[in-house]
Amino acid sequence: METKPTTLPPQAQDQQPGIEQEMTPRPEYIRPGYKGSDKLQGKVALITGGDSGIGRSIAVHFAREGADVAFVYLPTEEQDAYETRQLVEQEGRRCLTLPGDLRDPQFCQSIVDQVVQELGGLNILINNAAEQFVSTDLTELSDQQFEDTFQVNFFSFVRVTRAALTHLKEGDSIINTSSINAYRGNQQLVDYTSTKGAITAFTRSMAQQLAEKKIRVNSVAPGPIWTPLIPASFPPDKVASFGKDTTMKRPGQPSEVGPCYVFLASDDATYITGQALHPNGGEILNT
Repeated sequence: METKPTTLPPQAQDQQPGIEQEMTPRPEYIRPGYKGSDKLQGKVALITGGDSGIGRSIAVHFAREGADVAFVYLPTEEQDAYETRQLVEQEGRRCLTLPGDLRDPQFCQSIVDQVVQELGGLNILINNAAEQFVSTDLTELSDQQFEDTFQVNFFSFVRVTRAALTHLKEGDSIINTSSINAYRGNQQLVDYTSTKGAITAFTRSMAQQLAEKKIRVNSVAPGPIWTPLIPASFPPDKVASFGKDTTMKRPGQPSEVGPCYVFLASDDATYITGQALHPNGGEILNT
């Protein structure tokens, strides 16, 4: 993939501002006082769904910790992706942007090949891409929606992981984004929640399968985090009260989730595999 110019490319100039710019308040991706300490120095990370929200936070935190970053995004999110790339490059790291559709099995393979070819390898895989649609009645949930949600939220995790295993080696790491909904359910997000349950089971199974190769597989299961997925999914009244039912009475920021991925990807977590971290504002879960 060609390196993007330093000025905004025409396809981004022609678009409306990204969802990130329109959110009030804008999400925080990294705390102003966060100091990197080379925890991921020299590593190469691939992040699916990396243009905004938690994915952007992961990308910026990884870059500050010394990793080069590649991330996948939908072509319609070019504006957000361009901003994320700028943030990574401002940390002095290389950034490879990979627009495309994760429902396409060939694309899932090609992004791994491209990362290895252009960035020289792959050490950390973050399966993070997700979509969700509110549906309060299973009889109205179409097969198409159910299949699309699984294609993006789960099948892509399996396909990208399968492609990555050719390149990952001892000491490398896979981290999957699950959700608090996998542990407590969600009557409005049955298909989304089902994919998150599948991700939890996939994480635990792959941790066992890859233990002999000394490749660790973990997950992060966020609670209510202020990302573009929220205003894109819920009506204004639900958005206004989002996260206020947590113990902390507020939604979390992506900046409060990104460090979980840093920890799990770093040597600080060398004795942790098959586990989940729960940045959820204080909800106690039987996990």
